[in-house]
Amino acid sequence: MAIYLTTFAVFLLVIAAMAVGYIFQRKTVSGSCGGLGSIGIEKECDCPEPCDARKKREARAARQAEWKKNQIL
Repeated sequence: MAIYLTTFAVFLLVIAAMAVGYIFQRKTVSGSCGGLGSIGIEKECDCPEPCDARKKREARAARQAEWKKNQIL
């Protein structure tokens, strides 16, 4: 049981240290490799034309943005 409590305490200390580091640096958490952009891929799929589902999502988002822009309240 002591091993579990010690392990739990170590994890709490690591999480607390990460939280303090975040508070002082105010940086966003990011990966170390840079993602797909670091290897020259601009987007996840290399399709020349977006699929119908994506077109619908983009149109819906554009309508919502336009509605919020013209909202009176």
